Amino acid sequence: MSLDHKAIRKAYPSIVLLDDSFKTYGLDKDGNKVDIVQSNVDAARVELNKLDYQWKRAAEYPSIANQLDDIYHNGINAWKATIKTTKDKYPKP
Repeated sequence: MSLDHKAIRKAYPSIVLLDDSFKTYGLDKDGNKVDIVQSNVDAARVELNKLDYQWKRAAEYPSIANQLDDIYHNGINAWKATIKTTKDKYPKP
């Protein structure tokens, strides 16, 4: 089983070295062990999941250049409709 690196790094920002073989700890900048408590990692995962919609939206939005072109050729309302499709697909939690 691999570790949830993103959640661990959010819960323990002092960890600079993290490897799946460590299992229960990471290392800080001085090489000291930082024990990982699963409940802290779980809480960090909950917070990261709340932001997941942002990454999904960003991946699907047209480029800024294409959005500006859409506004120029089709107007703000057509652009809003395009953006709304993605916003509806990935709503804020």
